[in-house]
Amino acid sequence: MKRTSDDAPSARGYLDGQMLIAMPAMSDERFDRSVIYVCAHSSEGAMGIVVNHPAQNVRFPDLLVQLEVIPETERIQLPDRAEDVKVLKGGPVETGRGFVLHSADFFIENSTLPIDDGICLTATIDILKAIARGDGPASAILALGYAGWAPGQLENEITGNG
Repeated sequence: MKRTSDDAPSARGYLDGQMLIAMPAMSDERFDRSVIYVCAHSSEGAMGIVVNHPAQNVRFPDLLVQLEVIPETERIQLPDRAEDVKVLKGGPVETGRGFVLHSADFFIENSTLPIDDGICLTATIDILKAIARGDGPASAILALGYAGWAPGQLENEITGNG
């Protein structure tokens, strides 16, 4: 993986809020041609969301009905913002779980993780309900799954030009 910013890492020395691009030599096909937004990075490991691989044939309104956030009969009443939420393959870990990357104009105490200026992560059904009501963030994407690294693993991949 290669960092896309020439900025120095945060004061803590970690890569939170940085984009990583898989190098052509990436041997793991799950990350081939991937762009990953790093949501959390510490001495305990790292977590990120693949932001450039759409989930095939999965639409956000369909998921709202499937998860019983809204009944099928209310689907036509969804706000435009809900219709516009992109669904991505966020990574190979916990692919049955959703992670919403969104603008910082929405925050749920003890559930939303601020990542960088203007970007947060929320992984509870409450954000899906808020989006369906039209009370959610101005901008959001839903990722199914995430990319995860054990302590030191991401650093080794970056050093190895992965």
